[in-house]
Amino acid sequence: MDTQQPDFDAAGEAPYAGLTPDVVLEALDAVGLFSDGRMLALNSFENRVYQVCMDEGAPVVVKFYRPGRWSDAQILEEHAFLHELAEHEVPVVAPRVLGGAGTLASHAGFRFAVFPRQGGRVPDLEHCDTLERLGCYIGRIHAVGCVRPFKARPQLGLASHGREPRDWLAASGFVPDELRASWLAAVDQALEGVARCFARAGDVRTLRLHGDCHAGNVLWTGGPHFVDFDDARSGPAVQDLWMLADGLGDAARAFGCLLRGYRLFMDFDRRELLLVEALRTLRLIHYSYWIARRWTDPAFPAAFPWFGTARYWQDRILELKEQIALLDEPALAVE
Repeated sequence: MDTQQPDFDAAGEAPYAGLTPDVVLEALDAVGLFSDGRMLALNSFENRVYQVCMDEGAPVVVKFYRPGRWSDAQILEEHAFLHELAEHEVPVVAPRVLGGAGTLASHAGFRFAVFPRQGGRVPDLEHCDTLERLGCYIGRIHAVGCVRPFKARPQLGLASHGREPRDWLAASGFVPDELRASWLAAVDQALEGVARCFARAGDVRTLRLHGDCHAGNVLWTGGPHFVDFDDARSGPAVQDLWMLADGLGDAARAFGCLLRGYRLFMDFDRRELLLVEALRTLRLIHYSYWIARRWTDPAFPAAFPWFGTARYWQDRILELKEQIALLDEPALAVE
């Protein structure tokens, strides 16, 4: 069953217009963290994230959540999952407890959390031993993730990342009139293929996931630290594996390396390999939806100036047609 609570909501024009540097520092002061005034904006479109230097001690990273996206209960469930993982010595970056405020505080209408700063670099995924170690730690994340379900966080599936984006974009006006029929035909055919993939895979287990486990969300310092669980949700285990193997020269070999490590801590249902192209297709459809729903945030038109052009949607149509052909192919042959 694909249950879904919307993770997009109207936050008005320029949702971060009031988040000035003074507000950031005042928010930290309010929870007893006093800065020397130096701060650096970190790369994040969904939320606003800053590295802030303290009067005493190491710098911290403060994350201001996008208004209207997650409920307090959903954010706190993410935080609880991170602390649960940290208690099991899984290398994640968990939020600090801010006295009586717990891990989630608010100031001037913005909700925020504070994290320790974690350095590192993007892992080199060309090496099998790196992938195997990543697989080990993802297996450990999932071993904790399957202990209990999320109650507030939504589930990844055909409705949340396929049908809802399709229906919203079709009515949004972002797709040019002359391309709307072609785009809808491609999306509908792709979603039919996705549904067939899920039917072929059968009733696979869902568990608590990182949800967006690509190389950019792993910091490597002799080993991995997993960051940015903002997209944590329930779903099949393969969702946290396929993006790490995506784009590598030999995807089957890369997947095999990941699974060698993963299986030290968790069993893997090989039927989930039938979902790789389906999950990729849903991600491609959802990406356009994500940009469109954020378009009133001035950061998005500046970062994605090509969005909404005829060329953009022509490329998306071709992309989906390529995926349609892959959806009925046999599962990735992983030894």
